[in-house]
Amino acid sequence: MFDFRLKVFHTVASRLNFTKAAEELFITQPAVTKHIHEIEQHFKVKLFERDGRKVQLTAAGQTLLKYTTELFALYRNLEFEMNTQADKKAGRLRVGASTTVAQYVLPPVLASFHKKFPEIRITLSTDNTEQIEQALQQRQVDIGIIEGRSKNSAFRYTPFLKDELVLVANAGHPLAKKGIIRPEDLPKIPLLLREPGSGTLEVIAHALRPLGIKTAQLKKEMQLSSTESIKGYLQHSHCMAFLSIHSILSELEQRLFTVIEVKGLSIQRDFFLISPHGESGALVNLFMQFALTHNFR
Repeated sequence: MFDFRLKVFHTVASRLNFTKAAEELFITQPAVTKHIHEIEQHFKVKLFERDGRKVQLTAAGQTLLKYTTELFALYRNLEFEMNTQADKKAGRLRVGASTTVAQYVLPPVLASFHKKFPEIRITLSTDNTEQIEQALQQRQVDIGIIEGRSKNSAFRYTPFLKDELVLVANAGHPLAKKGIIRPEDLPKIPLLLREPGSGTLEVIAHALRPLGIKTAQLKKEMQLSSTESIKGYLQHSHCMAFLSIHSILSELEQRLFTVIEVKGLSIQRDFFLISPHGESGALVNLFMQFALTHNFR
């Protein structure tokens, strides 16, 4: 129901990377370039500027991104509304979520869901990724929302929301003004890490591997089992930690924390909705569809 070329543009504009957009859309990079060129010809504007390998939106590109974001949100809401008009929904749904998702992503989704479907009672269990997968396998929860890279063949994984892990220090850290370090400096810096079984720790380990760094080489000051405890510790320490960008938005606005760039390191990940293979229950499908159409700002 919408022009695929706009979806191609929106994906490139969101990632600022033609190769990643092609992979995400399951088309070739030349095909991505062709679609972008066709849009530029149609509107008679340039949408992207290239500086070496870096891609940036032009003013026209920023305008188009604003409207495609609104357009796709409206389209998702239309699909959802049309599919849920038929009957009243009621029952009980047990959701299990890994810590970062439960604390910083899910609350507005759950509040909106309850407002729309007050007859559905939701319980939320929070644990690390490994424990949530076990709870789903043992039927203690109906649906899971997790972070991490490992996949269990017993489950179906649906990408839910993009996330980025960034290296964080308190604003008074000696490196705060510099704002960037080399990869070889990382093992010298005291770090707070999540506990074994954490999806965040797994993602960090995978991202550091191409730089020739193993998690065993990191200077571990302490392992803590929640993002909130890590954030509290950081405010009283000159160590650092890799945290989800979703978890520190408030602290960045208040200038309590700063993000330290590690040259050549980018840690992108998906949060996933997971459910057992086979036909899911009606409430699981309803919640998944609702979560996937939620407009995150």
